[in-house]
Amino acid sequence: MFATRNAVKLGARSFSTGATLQSKVAVLGAAGGIGQPLSLLLKANPRVTELGLYDIHNTPGVAADVGHINTLSTVTGYTAKDDGLKKALTGAELVVIPAGVPRKPGMTRDDLFNTNAGIVRDLAKACAETCPEAKLLIISNPVNSTVPIATEVFKKANVYDAKRIFGVTSLDLVRASRFVGEKTGSVGEVPVVGGHAGVTIIPLFSQVPGLQLSDAERDALTHRVQFGGDEVVKAKDGAGSATLSMAYAGARFADSLLRAAAGEDVLEWAFVRTDLFKKEGLEFFSTYVKLDKNGVKEVLPLPSNISAYEQELVQKAIPELKKSEAKGVSFVAGN
Repeated sequence: MFATRNAVKLGARSFSTGATLQSKVAVLGAAGGIGQPLSLLLKANPRVTELGLYDIHNTPGVAADVGHINTLSTVTGYTAKDDGLKKALTGAELVVIPAGVPRKPGMTRDDLFNTNAGIVRDLAKACAETCPEAKLLIISNPVNSTVPIATEVFKKANVYDAKRIFGVTSLDLVRASRFVGEKTGSVGEVPVVGGHAGVTIIPLFSQVPGLQLSDAERDALTHRVQFGGDEVVKAKDGAGSATLSMAYAGARFADSLLRAAAGEDVLEWAFVRTDLFKKEGLEFFSTYVKLDKNGVKEVLPLPSNISAYEQELVQKAIPELKKSEAKGVSFVAGN
């Protein structure tokens, strides 16, 4: 996958090696299973000029290791000592948050809520205080709740801008694209909308030109995309969750935002604040977004030609998404 010389490639795209802006990226949870490979991939991206790595322990060692990679960006590791979190965040254009506990066999993303909700709340508070104009990329699960948590924290601090807070759902797209590629023998992109947990994950196979699936193939692929995380947790036999593929997906999305900041027209998919389902009482949904230097330039509606099957999946997802959203909002209100 990776070239040994020249540009480092992400899938079919490669990191640009043209002129770069001054782009500091902070990674919160940088010593963890996602944080370490994510930091590695960000160090390899020539658009990143500075990395601020934060975790409660081991971060200086991660920074020293990653810092030996021969790209021009500087890397500094911080712990909670000596205002480390504030130092990591100061001047950041992007803040990527993979912090939290990983999934274990039998756990759902909602099982992670009690621990990870508090972690995201506290880190979001620090971001609101130190770098309120940075773009927040939230990986910590359950994303369907942690994005509303960060939103409420920013609202309380009077610095909320919906264009700048993202739930990173790119892994669902990466998985769907890979699983379809196994069938077709070609690399493409499968749009995935909805949320980032179980039945809220909705792959839009109808939007892949030329893809022909029987009902049984469609059902099986949909289930595999929705529960791909379980596949990894089981394969790791309790030793971890999807860390490497999530790091790849997170680095991909960070690169999209950096490209947009440099003036490129970029279309991505992310869990964002939107009015698409306002009538249903839902504020957050993962969908197509156009990006620019400020974050979200435009939230696009779902394609008008999605299949009846996909329309049904959307309707099934809405109640689950509303419950997760309400859980996040209530957590901040009560804490």
